[in-house]
Amino acid sequence: MTNPQTLSPIVKYTRVRKSFGDLEVIKGIDLAIAPGEKVALIGPSGSGKTTLGRMLMTLEEPTDGTIEVDGGHLWHEEKNGKLVRAGEKHLHRMRGSIGMVFQHFNLFPHMKVLDNVTAAPRKVLRLSKEESRARALEMLDKVGLADKIDMYPSQLSGGQKQRVAIARALVMHPKVMVFDEVTSALDPELVGEVLEVIKGIAEQGEMAMLLITHEMDFARDVADRVVFGVEGRIVEEGPPEEIFGNPQSDRLKAFLGRFL
Repeated sequence: MTNPQTLSPIVKYTRVRKSFGDLEVIKGIDLAIAPGEKVALIGPSGSGKTTLGRMLMTLEEPTDGTIEVDGGHLWHEEKNGKLVRAGEKHLHRMRGSIGMVFQHFNLFPHMKVLDNVTAAPRKVLRLSKEESRARALEMLDKVGLADKIDMYPSQLSGGQKQRVAIARALVMHPKVMVFDEVTSALDPELVGEVLEVIKGIAEQGEMAMLLITHEMDFARDVADRVVFGVEGRIVEEGPPEEIFGNPQSDRLKAFLGRFL
């Protein structure tokens, strides 16, 4: 098997900073994710994990630095040999490579499950009704919800809603998926079913994943690499067995001590 670290990155953060007013929450981060690599981002609340993911999702613009996706700049475009702030057309095109699943599902409440999953392929990818349906059914089957296509979100459990949201992201065939604390809004008994779905996708997919999570066992099981961040900086990173089995920094030891 090819070592993902030897491949050109599918995602690359270079000296990325992000401030909200006078508060700097991301402080010059460099991070590369290889094609197909599963990277878990862990750290205490307020460490900047979600902000890092939201910048990749084009929901928050970096204050400084660059982010590249699949060889192209995300927040910038080249004009007359210079990098300038990207326009909406460029951002829209770049978003096609990125899938995202949020904490709070964000399903359309007035649309049935199948319509929720086919909406983007039809509108964004301009697929036919038949092709959108076939692709949606395949992904709903993958997340174990092929029998729920005619239900509305209000008729589903929280775990089922999140699995629909995962299918909705997968149906776009993204090159990288961002999972932002996808179990944090779920009742404890529903967490396992969602994590199992993501684990199954990780095991079979060539898709890169950025997994922002507070589920340490999940990070250990699924990730190729674990990145530990504190106060907007990366403190330590490495294979799960090293991060969890032999942490080097006092900050990481203290953090893991609360979980393990």
